[in-house]
Amino acid sequence: MTDDDHLLTTDQVLEYLHLNLKTVYRLIRAGKLPAVRVGRQWRFKKRDLDAWLDRATPVPPPTFGRASLLVVDDEEAVRDLIATTLTSAESGYDVSVASDGSTALQLLRAKSFDVLITDLKMPGMDGMALIREARTIVPELPVVIITAMPSQTSAIDAVNLGVSGYLTKPFRMPTILSVVARAAGRS
Repeated sequence: MTDDDHLLTTDQVLEYLHLNLKTVYRLIRAGKLPAVRVGRQWRFKKRDLDAWLDRATPVPPPTFGRASLLVVDDEEAVRDLIATTLTSAESGYDVSVASDGSTALQLLRAKSFDVLITDLKMPGMDGMALIREARTIVPELPVVIITAMPSQTSAIDAVNLGVSGYLTKPFRMPTILSVVARAAGRS
């Protein structure tokens, strides 16, 4: 049995997908998340999860040079931490920031970005509304969601919008670097 055929437990899947238990069970019941029943437990093959993620997450063609990222969060400390981490990362991303959805949309109209990273809960235009509007400007733009208040509804909406990543605060910097690299086609 290869590593990709290894069966993962529900706890391992929660860590791997960065989702809560209710969301995972809802996705299984909806037939959107591949899982097998072993006795009274759910088990998941890593390769099936990766294939599901690839189908649910459009991967952009690889870009050369520095990937351009737009980070949108109403909390200045979070926004600056993410921007600093991504700018100083080994890949040296070109990072622009916005404190709200309307500023982000102005930037999306003015400049080409490889990935949009947005908080869900923001005053005025929330993250989901921003993603929907951004898709009208750049339909294939990869999106990474960050949120302190995960919910099964927002996770399902994110999957339906084809987001590239869904991270809950507090997150570890290596995790966001990995998710952004995947979204930018650099992993």
